[in-house]
Amino acid sequence: MVEMTFVEIVANVGFPIAVTIYLLTRFEGEIEKLEKAINNLSRKISNNQEDRG
Repeated sequence: MVEMTFVEIVANVGFPIAVTIYLLTRFEGEIEKLEKAINNLSRKISNNQEDRG
C-alpha cells in the first residue's frame, strides 16, 4: 500500500475544496436571482388562481 504524504493529501483534497468555494461564491449572485424569479413566478401563479377562483 502506498503511503500518501501530507503535501499529496492537501493537493488531492484541497483542490476540490478550493474549486467548490470558488464556484459557490461565483454562482451565489445567480442563485439569488433565480430565487427571486421563482418567488415572483409563484406569487403570480397564486394571484392568477385567486382571480379565477
